[in-house]
Amino acid sequence: MTCHELSVDVAVIGGGVGGCAAALAAADAGVSVVLVEPTDWIGGQLTTQITPPDEHGWIERFGCTASYRRFRDGVRSYYRTHYPLTDAARANPRLNPGNGWVSPLCHEPRVALAVLEGLLAPHVASGRLQILRRHSLARVIDGGADRLRGVELRDHETGAARVIEARWLLDATELGDLIGLGGVESVTGAESQAMTGEPSAPAAASPTNAQAFSVCCVLDHDEDADHTIERPARYDYWRTYVPPVTPAWTGRLFSWEAPHPRTMDVVRYRFAPNRERARAFEGLWSYRRILDRHNFEAGRYDSDLCVINWVLLDFIGGDLVTADEPTRASLEAEAREQTRSVVYWLQTEAPREDGGQGWRGLRLRGDVTGTSDGLAMSPYIRESRRVVALTTIREQDVSAAERPGERLGERYADSIGVGYYRIDLHPSVGGDNYVDVAALPFRIPLRALVPRRVDNVLAAGKCLGTTHITNGCYRLHPVEWNIGEAAGALAAFCIQKHRTGQAVCDDERLVGEFQQLLVRRGVELAWPEGLDLDDGDPHAHAR
Repeated sequence: MTCHELSVDVAVIGGGVGGCAAALAAADAGVSVVLVEPTDWIGGQLTTQITPPDEHGWIERFGCTASYRRFRDGVRSYYRTHYPLTDAARANPRLNPGNGWVSPLCHEPRVALAVLEGLLAPHVASGRLQILRRHSLARVIDGGADRLRGVELRDHETGAARVIEARWLLDATELGDLIGLGGVESVTGAESQAMTGEPSAPAAASPTNAQAFSVCCVLDHDEDADHTIERPARYDYWRTYVPPVTPAWTGRLFSWEAPHPRTMDVVRYRFAPNRERARAFEGLWSYRRILDRHNFEAGRYDSDLCVINWVLLDFIGGDLVTADEPTRASLEAEAREQTRSVVYWLQTEAPREDGGQGWRGLRLRGDVTGTSDGLAMSPYIRESRRVVALTTIREQDVSAAERPGERLGERYADSIGVGYYRIDLHPSVGGDNYVDVAALPFRIPLRALVPRRVDNVLAAGKCLGTTHITNGCYRLHPVEWNIGEAAGALAAFCIQKHRTGQAVCDDERLVGEFQQLLVRRGVELAWPEGLDLDDGDPHAHAR
């Protein structure tokens, strides 16, 4: 039996990157907010999914919101305050704690968690923001007349149902579950070329053809120890597995050879625990390293900490987005078995450059990930259900090849932020190999956050109005943060103006007023003209 427990102005469902930014922006605007998160940690990609920020090459100078920059500065400040850094590392204004070459800011998930909690703490203390951890979305309550009234949650600790009523509901879930359960018109998987006109779209639509998801982990290494895990039950299956994709894979998945995402040529990767010092393209140990022991006082750390988020972990055995809860649990369990099999392969059979096999000193660090099994709390999700929005962003809007002679993507007049990343799609459930397309620096249109029909729901993360193709460049950390921040600010703006999202979008004056509000928050609405595009893509293999 349910009971009405809480009524708020804005309910943000999902406590990931977009959800935290949305809650912060809405609370900053003075409205009451509840943030709902199914795990113990807020932060999503940054924490429970243990994926350091994927960012563009201009990030230290421009190309993100002021609040996202506060988060980045907070991470560096946390290390300077609490960690025994070397003098050189402490003095480095662009400190990269892990010196991982995928990102200029590779850091531990618990540090991201501490910084995010700190950003939200003043609003929690005031009572304006409540954070409900360990609560899952059970159903969405219809309000009639193209509105939703609220949500019913399940408390993981007690099993009890809790009802939240809200004037505005923001979908910041990892899989677009609010819009899915709420009956908001949406799209899953891949649209056909006839539907979108995109050159990289398939001939036939496939609603279950989503990108792979991955269960990541953190390793350290002690070459004098043996931390070999128990042989996974499905190890024999995974060690001989060849991804059933087109174009064909290079052979077994468990190998140092893989297709180059852009050319499909064979690439051979290196792996040398605690022996890689280069910061770009020279090995998988340093690829997503989140703690480089050389940044810290001598003797403090015996090993680096390395996040494993490689294509070897990409699970294409089923689509989480369209699956029911029991099927999702089964798919995630199989993906976790794949990851354990990768770890066991690394420990026992992976070829070494010295002719040996495996590194038995590799150790899963569950204390870093906050889990008992040493793997991430949550799968790293690359693709979500997507709202049918007032504007759908297509490949033609951002692709460099489709915009010859241009240096920027579509210049949306209703921009609520900017982003940049290649159109980067990992192998998919439907059997596609990589889809990797050069993109231009782009804007985020306001109308992509707003559903065509339901008038008190907004996209606050990866569920905005992209296609399967353009999701590949709108899914990264600073873009998701910007989307969430704009959604939180827009919900508060609509409350104050007594308008729906559609009404704001249709009123040029209100769009301009909202954009000025965002500018005052420190949101950049446009890229500088004349960008040197070579500066924006410093890590060509960033996956």
